[in-house]
Amino acid sequence: MRTNIVHIGADELTYEIREIVEVGENMEKLGVSILWENIGDPIAKGQEVPKWIKEIINKTVVEDGKSFGYSPTKGLLETREFIARQRQEEGVSITADDILFFNGLGDAISIVYTYLNRGARVIGPNPAYPTHSSAEGAHAGSRHITYSLNPHRNWLPDLEDLRNKIKYNPSISGILIINPDNPTGMVYPKKILKGIVDIAKEFDLFLISDEIYANIVYGSEKMIPLYSIIGDVPAIVMRGLSKEIPWPGARCGWVEFYNKDKDPVFARYAKSLVDAKQLEVCSTTLPQKVLPKIFSDKRYKEYLKTRSENYRRRADMACDILGRVSGIVAPKPGGAFYMSVVFEDGVLKQGQKLNIPALSAGRKDEEVEKYTEKIVQDISPDKRFTYYLMASTGICVVPLSGFNSDLQGFRITLLEPNEDKFEDTIKTIGKKIKEYLTS
Repeated sequence: MRTNIVHIGADELTYEIREIVEVGENMEKLGVSILWENIGDPIAKGQEVPKWIKEIINKTVVEDGKSFGYSPTKGLLETREFIARQRQEEGVSITADDILFFNGLGDAISIVYTYLNRGARVIGPNPAYPTHSSAEGAHAGSRHITYSLNPHRNWLPDLEDLRNKIKYNPSISGILIINPDNPTGMVYPKKILKGIVDIAKEFDLFLISDEIYANIVYGSEKMIPLYSIIGDVPAIVMRGLSKEIPWPGARCGWVEFYNKDKDPVFARYAKSLVDAKQLEVCSTTLPQKVLPKIFSDKRYKEYLKTRSENYRRRADMACDILGRVSGIVAPKPGGAFYMSVVFEDGVLKQGQKLNIPALSAGRKDEEVEKYTEKIVQDISPDKRFTYYLMASTGICVVPLSGFNSDLQGFRITLLEPNEDKFEDTIKTIGKKIKEYLTS
C-alpha cells in the first residue's frame, strides 16, 4: 500500500489461550476428543449461575424497561454510588465520580493502555496475563516489560528485580499487579504489596491492580485490596462480574481511580479514559442494574465461600498428585481458579514425544501423528509438550511461554465441577509428564 497501515505494536497482539483452540479444533476433525482446559470460563465448564441470581436478573428484565437502554457514560449512578459506599465502609475515600464502567475488563485494559503516552511503559508480572501484556506491548510497539514471579517461592515476586528494572528504565511509569494472579493463582501477601507501593512512591509511578478474582480466595493468604494500603500513590483498581457470579457474557467490569487529587498528570490521564469511553456512549446496562441487588443479597457471601472451597479442594488434589512428579514445580494456588506448572531447567530436550494411541473409534491416528509432528517444528519446548499432550490424551492446556514468560511450563484450570473427572485429568497429566521426560 502507499503507506504502511499496520500498527507499530501489531506483532505484540498474541493470545495463546485462544490461539491454541485452532490446534485443538484441527485435532477434533481428526477424531481427537478435546478436554478444553485452556480458558477460564466457568459456564463452559458446566457451572450454573445460582437460581436466586437468575431470578434477580429475570425480575429486572421484566419489570425495569430502562435495563434495555443506554446507561450514562461512567455507568449507572446508583451502581457507582453502591460501590463507593462499599469502599467507604472499608475506610477508603472514594466517590461515584471515581468509578468508570466498561464492557468487561478486556475493554478496560485496552483503553487503559491505548491512551497512555506512547513513551510511558507499565511493567507487569512474569508470567503475564496476555490481555495486559499484549495491550501494553502494542501500545508501546515493543515487548512488554516484566518483573519475575518465582515458582520456587510460591510465585512471589522478586521486589529487587522489580526495583532495579524501574531504576534503570526511566520510561517505566506504572506497575501492574494481578491479585489473585492469573496464571499462577498466587495471592499477594500484604508485605509484598506494601513493598510495591513503596517502590511506586519512591519513583513517582502509578499502579494498576487487576482484582477480577478478588472474591475467589481459598489459600493461607488473605486477599488485600490495593486500595486499603495505597496511601497517596495514584492507582487504578479493576473489578468485574465475569468470574465470581459467574457471568462472563455480561461483559461488565469497572475501574476505580484513587488519589487523582494527588497528581494532576494522573488526573488528566484518568479524564482521558472517561473521554475515550464517552466516544463509545456507554457500557452494558443490565449487569449494572442487578449488581447492587446481587452483591447486597444475604446469600452472596455464602455462595462465594462455597465456590472458593470447591477450588481449594481441587487445588489440594492437583498439588498432591503433581507434587509426586519429578522434573516439575507445581506451587499450590491460593486464589482465582488456575494453577501453573513449571518444568525444571534442563528436563525438556529436543526429540521428546508422546505415543499417540488409538483412543476412540473413527480416530485417524496416523493423521493425528503426522499433524502433530508437523506443528511441533520450531516452537518453544513447553508448547511442544502441550501439543503432544493434546494429541495423545485430548487434554488442552496453555503453555507458559504463551504468557509472555521465559519459564517453560503450562497452565491448567480448577474449573471442572466433576471432581472424579478432575482427578483423572490431573493423574493423566502427571503420567504423561513422566512419559515425556523419559522418552
